[in-house]
Amino acid sequence: MAPLHRPETALAGLPYRPCVGIALFNREGLVFAGHRRHDSADLGAHAWQMPQGGIDEGEAPREAALRELYEETNVAAGSVRLLAEAPGWYSYDLPTFTSGKPWKGRYRGQTQKWFAFAFEGDEREIDILRPGGGAHKAEFDGWRWEPLANLAELVIPFKRPVYDQVIAAFAHLARPA
Repeated sequence: MAPLHRPETALAGLPYRPCVGIALFNREGLVFAGHRRHDSADLGAHAWQMPQGGIDEGEAPREAALRELYEETNVAAGSVRLLAEAPGWYSYDLPTFTSGKPWKGRYRGQTQKWFAFAFEGDEREIDILRPGGGAHKAEFDGWRWEPLANLAELVIPFKRPVYDQVIAAFAHLARPA
Protein backbone atom coordinates (compact mmCIF):
# COMPACT_ATOMS: atom_id res chain seq x y z
CA MET A 1 0.00 0.00 0.00
CA ALA A 2 2.80 2.42 -0.78
CA PRO A 3 1.78 5.86 -2.05
CA LEU A 4 2.29 6.77 -5.69
CA HIS A 5 4.12 9.95 -4.74
CA ARG A 6 5.37 11.40 -1.48
CA PRO A 7 5.39 15.17 -1.23
CA GLU A 8 7.24 16.52 1.77
CA THR A 9 4.42 18.20 3.68
CA ALA A 10 3.15 18.45 7.22
CA LEU A 11 0.75 15.63 6.28
CA ALA A 12 3.58 13.18 5.49
CA GLY A 13 3.48 11.51 8.91
CA LEU A 14 -0.27 10.93 8.87
CA PRO A 15 -1.99 7.67 7.87
CA TYR A 16 -3.98 7.08 4.70
CA ARG A 17 -7.76 7.00 4.85
CA PRO A 18 -8.98 3.53 3.74
CA CYS A 19 -11.42 3.88 0.85
CA VAL A 20 -13.02 2.12 -2.06
CA GLY A 21 -13.52 3.17 -5.67
CA ILE A 22 -16.08 1.89 -8.12
CA ALA A 23 -15.86 1.55 -11.90
CA LEU A 24 -19.48 1.01 -12.91
CA PHE A 25 -19.69 -0.36 -16.46
CA ASN A 26 -22.81 -0.18 -18.58
CA ARG A 27 -23.75 -2.74 -21.24
CA GLU A 28 -21.70 -0.87 -23.85
CA GLY A 29 -18.52 -1.06 -21.79
CA LEU A 30 -18.56 2.61 -20.74
CA VAL A 31 -18.13 3.70 -17.12
CA PHE A 32 -20.13 6.04 -14.91
CA ALA A 33 -18.46 9.42 -14.46
CA GLY A 34 -19.94 11.84 -11.94
CA HIS A 35 -19.41 15.59 -12.07
CA ARG A 36 -18.46 16.87 -8.62
CA ARG A 37 -20.79 19.49 -7.19
CA HIS A 38 -19.54 23.02 -7.71
CA ASP A 39 -19.79 23.82 -4.00
CA SER A 40 -17.36 21.01 -3.11
CA ALA A 41 -14.37 22.56 -4.90
CA ASP A 42 -13.42 24.69 -7.87
CA LEU A 43 -12.18 21.87 -10.09
CA GLY A 44 -12.95 23.32 -13.51
CA ALA A 45 -12.60 20.76 -16.32
CA HIS A 46 -11.29 18.19 -13.83
CA ALA A 47 -14.47 17.87 -11.78
CA TRP A 48 -15.29 14.34 -12.99
CA GLN A 49 -14.65 11.13 -11.08
CA MET A 50 -15.94 7.64 -10.46
CA PRO A 51 -17.80 6.93 -7.22
CA GLN A 52 -15.56 6.46 -4.20
CA GLY A 53 -15.67 6.77 -0.45
CA GLY A 54 -14.46 5.67 2.93
CA ILE A 55 -14.59 2.22 4.47
CA ASP A 56 -16.43 2.19 7.79
CA GLU A 57 -14.91 0.51 10.86
CA GLY A 58 -15.35 -3.28 10.54
CA GLU A 59 -16.72 -3.05 6.98
CA ALA A 60 -15.32 -5.26 4.20
CA PRO A 61 -14.12 -3.34 1.13
CA ARG A 62 -16.62 -4.96 -1.27
CA GLU A 63 -19.54 -4.11 1.03
CA ALA A 64 -18.19 -0.56 1.35
CA ALA A 65 -18.11 -0.31 -2.45
CA LEU A 66 -21.75 -1.37 -2.75
CA ARG A 67 -22.76 1.04 0.02
CA GLU A 68 -20.84 3.96 -1.50
CA LEU A 69 -22.28 3.23 -4.93
CA TYR A 70 -25.80 3.46 -3.49
CA GLU A 71 -25.00 6.54 -1.40
CA GLU A 72 -23.59 8.43 -4.40
CA THR A 73 -25.63 7.17 -7.37
CA ASN A 74 -28.73 5.47 -5.93
CA VAL A 75 -27.71 2.25 -7.73
CA ALA A 76 -28.64 -0.68 -5.48
CA ALA A 77 -26.57 -3.82 -4.96
CA GLY A 78 -29.21 -5.90 -6.75
CA SER A 79 -28.60 -3.92 -9.95
CA VAL A 80 -24.90 -4.72 -10.24
CA ARG A 81 -22.67 -7.74 -10.75
CA LEU A 82 -19.03 -7.91 -9.67
CA LEU A 83 -16.71 -8.04 -12.67
CA ALA A 84 -13.30 -7.62 -11.06
CA GLU A 85 -11.35 -6.40 -8.06
CA ALA A 86 -8.14 -4.45 -8.56
CA PRO A 87 -5.09 -6.51 -7.59
CA GLY A 88 -3.85 -4.06 -4.99
CA TRP A 89 -4.51 -0.87 -3.08
CA TYR A 90 -3.79 2.41 -4.84
CA SER A 91 -2.81 5.48 -2.81
CA TYR A 92 -2.48 9.18 -3.32
CA ASP A 93 -1.34 12.05 -1.13
CA LEU A 94 -3.33 15.23 -0.76
CA PRO A 95 -1.63 18.18 -2.43
CA THR A 96 -0.11 20.97 -0.36
CA PHE A 97 -2.84 23.45 -1.37
CA THR A 98 -5.45 21.54 0.66
CA SER A 99 -3.54 22.26 3.90
CA GLY A 100 -5.04 19.14 5.45
CA LYS A 101 -8.60 20.50 5.30
CA PRO A 102 -10.21 17.26 4.05
CA TRP A 103 -11.05 14.86 6.87
CA LYS A 104 -10.06 17.55 9.41
CA GLY A 105 -6.36 16.97 8.83
CA ARG A 106 -6.38 13.38 10.14
CA TYR A 107 -5.10 11.78 6.90
CA ARG A 108 -2.36 12.46 4.40
CA GLY A 109 -4.44 11.05 1.54
CA GLN A 110 -6.34 7.94 0.62
CA THR A 111 -5.54 4.33 -0.07
CA GLN A 112 -8.21 2.78 -2.24
CA LYS A 113 -9.41 -0.69 -3.15
CA TRP A 114 -11.14 -0.54 -6.55
CA PHE A 115 -13.97 -2.72 -7.83
CA ALA A 116 -15.51 -3.03 -11.29
CA PHE A 117 -19.22 -3.74 -11.42
CA ALA A 118 -21.56 -4.32 -14.36
CA PHE A 119 -24.69 -2.17 -14.16
CA GLU A 120 -27.60 -4.42 -15.02
CA GLY A 121 -30.41 -2.13 -13.91
CA ASP A 122 -32.48 0.51 -15.62
CA GLU A 123 -30.80 3.92 -15.98
CA ARG A 124 -33.84 5.52 -14.34
CA GLU A 125 -32.49 4.03 -11.08
CA ILE A 126 -29.52 6.40 -11.22
CA ASP A 127 -30.42 9.46 -9.15
CA ILE A 128 -27.43 11.58 -8.25
CA LEU A 129 -29.56 14.38 -6.84
CA ARG A 130 -31.35 12.10 -4.32
CA PRO A 131 -28.81 9.32 -3.77
CA GLY A 132 -29.44 6.56 -1.29
CA GLY A 133 -33.17 7.00 -1.72
CA GLY A 134 -32.80 10.65 -0.74
CA ALA A 135 -31.04 9.86 2.54
CA HIS A 136 -27.63 11.21 1.44
CA LYS A 137 -26.29 14.55 0.30
CA ALA A 138 -25.67 14.74 -3.42
CA GLU A 139 -21.97 14.62 -4.28
CA PHE A 140 -22.51 14.96 -8.03
CA ASP A 141 -24.50 17.51 -10.00
CA GLY A 142 -24.25 15.65 -13.31
CA TRP A 143 -23.19 12.33 -14.75
CA ARG A 144 -22.48 10.55 -18.03
CA TRP A 145 -21.15 7.30 -19.44
CA GLU A 146 -17.53 7.69 -20.51
CA PRO A 147 -14.85 5.44 -22.03
CA LEU A 148 -12.67 4.18 -19.17
CA ALA A 149 -9.51 5.38 -20.93
CA ASN A 150 -10.76 9.00 -20.78
CA LEU A 151 -11.17 9.18 -17.01
CA ALA A 152 -7.57 10.05 -16.09
CA GLU A 153 -7.82 13.28 -18.11
CA LEU A 154 -11.13 14.25 -16.48
CA VAL A 155 -10.15 13.77 -12.83
CA ILE A 156 -8.37 16.29 -10.62
CA PRO A 157 -4.62 16.01 -11.42
CA PHE A 158 -3.43 14.68 -8.03
CA LYS A 159 -5.68 11.61 -8.48
CA ARG A 160 -4.45 10.82 -12.01
CA PRO A 161 -1.77 8.28 -11.02
CA VAL A 162 -4.45 6.24 -9.20
CA TYR A 163 -6.81 6.50 -12.16
CA ASP A 164 -4.01 5.34 -14.49
CA GLN A 165 -3.68 2.20 -12.35
CA VAL A 166 -7.45 1.65 -12.29
CA ILE A 167 -7.61 2.03 -16.06
CA ALA A 168 -4.81 -0.53 -16.48
CA ALA A 169 -6.46 -2.96 -14.04
CA PHE A 170 -9.88 -2.82 -15.72
CA ALA A 171 -8.95 -2.11 -19.36
CA HIS A 172 -9.93 -5.65 -20.36
CA LEU A 173 -13.53 -4.86 -19.32
CA ALA A 174 -13.87 -1.69 -21.42
CA ARG A 175 -15.03 -1.49 -25.00
CA PRO A 176 -14.49 1.57 -27.15
CA ALA A 177 -17.48 3.85 -27.60
